Amino acid sequence: MLAPVPRPPGSLAVRCSRALLSPRSRLSMLALLLLSAAALVVLYEPQRLLASGWPPQTSGAGAVLLFGLAYGVCTAAFVPRPVLNLAAGALFGSAAGLTAAIAGTVLGAGIAFTLGRLLGQDALRPMVRGRWLTAADGQLSRHGFRSMLAIRLFPGVPFAAANYCAAVSRMGYVPFLVATGLGSVPNTAAYVVAGAQAGEPGSPAFLFSAGFIVLSGLAAAVVAWRKRHGLRAPAPVTAPEPESELEPETAVGAGR
Repeated sequence: MLAPVPRPPGSLAVRCSRALLSPRSRLSMLALLLLSAAALVVLYEPQRLLASGWPPQTSGAGAVLLFGLAYGVCTAAFVPRPVLNLAAGALFGSAAGLTAAIAGTVLGAGIAFTLGRLLGQDALRPMVRGRWLTAADGQLSRHGFRSMLAIRLFPGVPFAAANYCAAVSRMGYVPFLVATGLGSVPNTAAYVVAGAQAGEPGSPAFLFSAGFIVLSGLAAAVVAWRKRHGLRAPAPVTAPEPESELEPETAVGAGR
């Protein structure tokens, strides 16, 4: 009777680890993590805690730092940034609120970018097909800084979607984070100032910030409508060129 061939030690553990670390498994982990974060936001509404339930004993630079950390985590968990920006202005004023909001924005974008890069890129990159997806991926990969800067300046692009699209591309960390910090300043400042001046809705600062928010939103809607209309428009059909008529001498020769 033949003796069974002994398996090398740890072979089962190696196979299990490979299965758990495969691109599809990591993508499933990312989807589960994002769904859990979204469910927690719906159930507990952490934005209300940041806006109205902030501990009164925290103040100064420590409070701004703590708020920025909480802002980043909440942003990565799909809490709307406008609500957080208004809360930052209402709690800390324009200058300190803007500092906390921009720091939290960069932190939240970095968290989402890291999760997308580690857990989703290997599984999603083979799915980047088609003319529009390929063009977007090439733009983000080759011109990361200016592309992300334009996306952050444009208020119509969802924050989380931009983070994960950038993570799937080959954009580097530094261009992504620097462009996020710089491009988020105008729109973030408008919301922070509006939150800081919410008690005086007739003040010039509040009116200016509210006007900027409305105008930027309208501009984003117009650009999005034009892009959508352009995508729906059928491609122009070019008529085939008419065949050149035979010259009289050639026609005579052909009739012979």
